[in-house]
Amino acid sequence: MTSAEEPMAVAVTRLRTAGMRVTAPRMALLMAVSDSAEHLDADTLRDRAQQITGHLSLQATYNVLRALTDAGLVRCTQIPGHPTRYETERHDNHHHFVCRRCGAICDVECAVGAAPCMEPRLPEEYDIQEAAVTFWGFCPDCRAAATGS
Repeated sequence: MTSAEEPMAVAVTRLRTAGMRVTAPRMALLMAVSDSAEHLDADTLRDRAQQITGHLSLQATYNVLRALTDAGLVRCTQIPGHPTRYETERHDNHHHFVCRRCGAICDVECAVGAAPCMEPRLPEEYDIQEAAVTFWGFCPDCRAAATGS
């Protein structure tokens, strides 16, 4: 198996395990998300996936990302003022830090206890499954630039 085939084989296995039909756009987008440690937007993922599939419309990209998200393979994160971002779903209920200057996004481990990492005051009838917390501030590079050090 060549190094290019290995990520494809992993993508095929992940799609089948999730009960999804294997298609070139699904494989390409799943590989694009999995290959990055960053939180990428749909346009960037589409560009990366097109290196494998050739032409891929933006609508098809969104449709596949929705299907991958619904299947629990990809996590969709919506941060105010930023395009929707996608990352591999790790089922760890982590949170995010966003730099106010450069827009960099990084993961923050769950702050308190087990998922959803918070104890909201709601009646027992509510079934809380996750919490989305966004921390805002300056990344180390932007903080150093702001203080001139």
